[in-house]
Amino acid sequence: MNVVVIGAQWGDEGKGKIVDYLAQDAKYVVRFAGGANAGHTIVVDEKKYALHQVPSGILYPEKTVFLGSGMVIDPEALFNELQMLKDNGINWEGRVFISDRAHIVLPSYRELDKQRDAARKRPIGTTGRGIGITYSQKSERDGIRLADLSWQEKMEDLDIKDKEFLAPYIDRLLAMKVDIASKMWEIRKENILFEGAQGAMLDLDSGTYPYVSSGASCAAGAASGSGIGPRAIDKIYGVFKAYQTRVGNGPMPTEFNEETESELCNFVRTTGNEYGVTTGRPRRCGYLDLVALRYACRVNSIDQLVLTHLDIYDQLDQVEVCVAYDINGKIVTDFPASVPDMNAAKPILEKFSGWKQPITECTSYKDLPKAAKDYVEFIEAFTDTPVGIVSVGADRKQTFFRSEVWK
Repeated sequence: MNVVVIGAQWGDEGKGKIVDYLAQDAKYVVRFAGGANAGHTIVVDEKKYALHQVPSGILYPEKTVFLGSGMVIDPEALFNELQMLKDNGINWEGRVFISDRAHIVLPSYRELDKQRDAARKRPIGTTGRGIGITYSQKSERDGIRLADLSWQEKMEDLDIKDKEFLAPYIDRLLAMKVDIASKMWEIRKENILFEGAQGAMLDLDSGTYPYVSSGASCAAGAASGSGIGPRAIDKIYGVFKAYQTRVGNGPMPTEFNEETESELCNFVRTTGNEYGVTTGRPRRCGYLDLVALRYACRVNSIDQLVLTHLDIYDQLDQVEVCVAYDINGKIVTDFPASVPDMNAAKPILEKFSGWKQPITECTSYKDLPKAAKDYVEFIEAFTDTPVGIVSVGADRKQTFFRSEVWK
């Protein structure tokens, strides 16, 4: 059984926790996009782990994880992350492999990333970690792949600073190299979990371009970014929060108004700990955008949704969601491609009663208050997609299924 997990919003939906939770029944976990710009937080027995490049399944001692062809690998950040795991008692050696086709982030790319975004008339708000430049070099056919580290002529083309940067990492990286396409074919009948990065609304093609990531954060990226054939994928799960967040610039029609809704914004940001794992930047917060979520379900063929952060709304008297946009006086129910239209969009909100009680101790869907169930079931009806998993807290244990994943 091959299961894909992607973010169904603008990233930071809680994918890391969900992948970690589902990994207990997987044999292998494959990350297929992004790089050190991603940040996945996992809480196990009240201990927090922040992962950026290593797939979330690494916390289980018997799991093997792969960094796929669609990723861009920052060697310095990767080995710092692996050292952090070792310092916390996680023995990763012999369990972490990197696709020979994955591209390498170089120091010159990081500098160029910062310079290019600063020079833009409309900055994207990147993390400045060289991710976009690495993908750009890849598309221009000038990048360095893991397989190229033993290609002497190619390596001689690098400038001296990049050569010096790579020197202490080359042997360690090559020791982790794997022909991932052959490996995926070999293990295709096992339980494999494919982990996305960022979110569907940041995908280069289907996201809010140009305010997007440079990689394939859509479900289709699981095939191209890991080396497994698309027909081998059995299920696709899309993770979303009970509300909306975004980091960096770009349209977000349901963003809370900092002047008139500052109290609600601060409550959600503080209660939900809405600060970037990678950058520490406060995330922009807003009402759940069901127009965008339905769009993500459709373009990614999402089989089931995964709802996280539902507990953040425990104290509210009223919960609101966006069901359409008012764009210059016209009611729009489909997600537009135009940035000016998105910037002009005003959310049309549907109101629900809050449940006004803690749900963090709920262990099944039937334990949820009726008002919380009403909220979940409205989302299902609007998106025409079932919510198969619900998270009611940060810990691994605060998660329950409504349907079986690995069958």
